[in-house]
Amino acid sequence: MTTENLEGKRAVNPLRVLREGAAARLARLVDFRIDDRMRGHVERIERHAGRLAEQERRVADLAAELDRVRGDLRWTAGEVERLIPHVAAQEARLEDLRAKIALTPPADKPELAEARSLVEEVQRQHAQVRVRLTGIARYEDRLRKLEDRAGASGD
Repeated sequence: MTTENLEGKRAVNPLRVLREGAAARLARLVDFRIDDRMRGHVERIERHAGRLAEQERRVADLAAELDRVRGDLRWTAGEVERLIPHVAAQEARLEDLRAKIALTPPADKPELAEARSLVEEVQRQHAQVRVRLTGIARYEDRLRKLEDRAGASGD
């Protein structure tokens, strides 16, 4: 090479080339050692990340279920509040019946048998009346529907 060619090209320092090569090898060695030591930690972190994602999904599912249960609880509490006066009225009626029963004079066996037969007869007649009233209600409903149809076709 001529001196003109050397002046046009940049001169390469052999120590610099050696230093850059050694630095690159040292950097690869350090990276390899760090990667080797960190591999177990990275795998463990990835496992924990998967478990954390699963836990977050479960928490979200449980939160949705908790919201549903809270709604059910509010409805149930409303129903309980609505039924409390009815239960109180039934308890009062039961107490009145207990008081009446306590005031009833003791009866002998024939009177008890006659009273039971009267109660059974009243219950039987009551059931018959209920059946008849149900039939009448159905008949009235059918009659109303027919009148509605007749009114609608007559317009």
